[in-house]
Amino acid sequence: MLPTWRWFGPNDAVSIDELLQAGVQGVVTALHHVPPGQVWANEQIGQRQLEVSRMADGSRSNLQWQVVESLPVSEDIKRQTGDWKQHTENYRQSLTNLHTAGIEVVCYNFMPVLDWTRTDLAYRLPNGATCMRFDFTDFAVFDIHLLERDDAATDFPEEVVESANVRFAGMSDSTKAALLDNLVCGLPGTDVTLSIEDVRSHLSAYNNISAEQLRANLVDFLAEIAPHAESLGIRLCCHPDDPPYPLMGLPRIMSTEKHYQQILDAVDINSNGVTLCSGSLGARSDNDLPGMMQRLGDRVHFLHLRNVQRESDAMFGSFHESEHLDGGTDMVALIAAILEEEHKRKLAGRSDNSIPFRPDHGQNILDDHKRTVQPGYPAIGRLKGLAELRGIETTLSHTAHGTLC
Repeated sequence: MLPTWRWFGPNDAVSIDELLQAGVQGVVTALHHVPPGQVWANEQIGQRQLEVSRMADGSRSNLQWQVVESLPVSEDIKRQTGDWKQHTENYRQSLTNLHTAGIEVVCYNFMPVLDWTRTDLAYRLPNGATCMRFDFTDFAVFDIHLLERDDAATDFPEEVVESANVRFAGMSDSTKAALLDNLVCGLPGTDVTLSIEDVRSHLSAYNNISAEQLRANLVDFLAEIAPHAESLGIRLCCHPDDPPYPLMGLPRIMSTEKHYQQILDAVDINSNGVTLCSGSLGARSDNDLPGMMQRLGDRVHFLHLRNVQRESDAMFGSFHESEHLDGGTDMVALIAAILEEEHKRKLAGRSDNSIPFRPDHGQNILDDHKRTVQPGYPAIGRLKGLAELRGIETTLSHTAHGTLC
């Protein structure tokens, strides 16, 4: 397992020096300033690599840009509208340029309109730590009463609709504004912020696109892109939906093991792979993360290891970001499955036998409360998670010495 860390570039409050001190061996980053659909130029890629390679005093960090997260897929590609063919060709060129720079793993997602969705970016836990949270009732308030989407109430259980009505009636204007800001804050790592009108406009563009059509569009995209990536030695890995269920009437097509298997079977080459995010997938009670790693493992190219605490037994419901070793996913069993897959790859002579992982998200603890960072990406909370995950890996590796190592 290759420990990595997500870094949002020179403006990130967590510096390359601090990444190095945290003990990571690679950096996960992207050219967040380049709009979706545009080519990532060689010069821009090289500049980011230079930034990763240097500490504040100019000395070498010996860190490399290991994983791209994300090379975004434009809305035109997802819908197959507008400039989608040119955007697809630009994506091919960006992959070529990344290959020239020596980068082999590219994470992306196919979520319409919004990336991850949370109703609270600083939910306070009993011990004083804060984390991100998705409150199903608050989301219903947003969808039904603030967004005022047609027929939104039919997408929620009756008891949730009733609770949302009561909660909305008691909300102050400032509380409504805060909820709106949290839900339309845009994509992590960008300066894009969507207004309520923007969201309505984006939603209307998907009015006639079913889950089946969106899946077909993803298959078309991968049929064009994945063989090119394969020829370059680049491994593509699709991130799951977050949360892994339909929101705002939008189709969700990467939320379950079945969804992934459909896409892997449709474009059956190694380059078409999986970003196994235990936090996103773990928000659904029917997703078995250790089992998914065992069954999909040979196509897992990147790992996001985090945990969430589901707050009810409902399939779709509220959850919050828990500590990495807490929550609904058995992290010990998941890492055991990862190590088993890596062992198989070593025996098969695969060069990708050490799968890059990062401690995804984290709770704000200690001095994290004094920094302004991307939501979900504190320094100390992630450092704690990284140490815990590496501790599990080290323990299991020692226990299995001679069989998995």
